[in-house]
Amino acid sequence: MFRNLSAKFASIPMIITALVVFVGGTIWTIVYSFTNSKLLPRTNFVGFDQYERLWSTRRWMVSIENLAIYGICSLILTLVIGFTLAALLDRKIRFENTFRTIFLYPFALSFIVTGLTWQWILNPDFGLQNVVRNWGWESFTFNPLNDPDTVIYGILIAGIWQGSGLIMCIMLAGLRGIDEDIWKAARVDGIGTVKTYLRIILPMMRPVIITSLVLIASGIIKLYDLVVAQTNGGPGIASEVPAKYVINYMFRAQNLGQGFAASTMMLLSVIIILIPWAYLEFGGRKRG
Repeated sequence: MFRNLSAKFASIPMIITALVVFVGGTIWTIVYSFTNSKLLPRTNFVGFDQYERLWSTRRWMVSIENLAIYGICSLILTLVIGFTLAALLDRKIRFENTFRTIFLYPFALSFIVTGLTWQWILNPDFGLQNVVRNWGWESFTFNPLNDPDTVIYGILIAGIWQGSGLIMCIMLAGLRGIDEDIWKAARVDGIGTVKTYLRIILPMMRPVIITSLVLIASGIIKLYDLVVAQTNGGPGIASEVPAKYVINYMFRAQNLGQGFAASTMMLLSVIIILIPWAYLEFGGRKRG
């Protein structure tokens, strides 16, 4: 308890800041989500009226559906693509540094830049569709951002393109930490490369995979910039997401109570995911 006292005293301002800003702000948001606050907060409590209105609003339901589709696809595809790229680079290929830089470069771009770039690439008039048609395939159609049924997948492409490079680097660092003797033993036992990855390497990389999952999940919950840059929620409300719903109601519709209720539901969804994971991760380790 009394070791490294200077470091503990130095961390007090940060602890106080975290308690006041994060914990205090969270409690304040939850409390005022039960009010009918409009432009300014006010303590006129209305019970669960804001939540009833929230879950009866089609815009909110569409945003939840979009986030679920984007989240599931992004979680799976980003992990698979990131690990595949890392496994290929781990084979000691030529120009590894060049390929690693190319794959990681999209992560250095802001989400706004990424969104605008892919908005141009997916534009039917001068993007991918136009290029393929100029090659002779006149009937080729690829216009996901203007189709309400496929617009979320157009946003998903941009998200995977930006995030896969970071996951690749994390996975590559985990693979480089695997003892070479394990590979040698697998070859002696006649175990194929794919089975070695699936049955030996991946279980040993569990902490790395968990870190990757947390990073991907945080990006999914905060999905906002890509949507605004590519579609601004359109066509209609087909690409609406919870974060954009919160921003719109708090700063454009000037309905703080509804915005607070939506942000509280986002917080609740995060807690529902984190509590089982924390119990399995730390509770199981303690019992072991």
